[in-house]
Amino acid sequence: MPDDMKKVDENWKNQIDREKSTADQNEQKFFQPTFKVFLSSMTIQAMIALGRLENPASGKSDLNLDQARFLIDTMGIIQEKTKGNLDQDETQLLEDSLFNLRMMYVEEKNKPGTAGEGGIVK
Repeated sequence: MPDDMKKVDENWKNQIDREKSTADQNEQKFFQPTFKVFLSSMTIQAMIALGRLENPASGKSDLNLDQARFLIDTMGIIQEKTKGNLDQDETQLLEDSLFNLRMMYVEEKNKPGTAGEGGIVK
């Protein structure tokens, strides 16, 4: 193997080692993936779809009842499929989140001027 190829390979290995080291340090700054973080993420997405939180992408609060219902129904499926496999805190978080999201959905759906069966309302 020519010397210049060996030098490229060594540079590549050194770069990968530096990136791995930096990734290990940065990984500690982010949330570790847990079921509670996952549920919180789904809840936040549903609240954005319900117009209760500002959409970070648009900077606006937009109501999308179809998206909200999809997310709430998805969380309902998760509740059904994980029954008996969650600890008490996870179960309570899921139950509370679903109850609150369902109440918000019904409230939005019953507001005058809402787009009836789902739909995007601005």
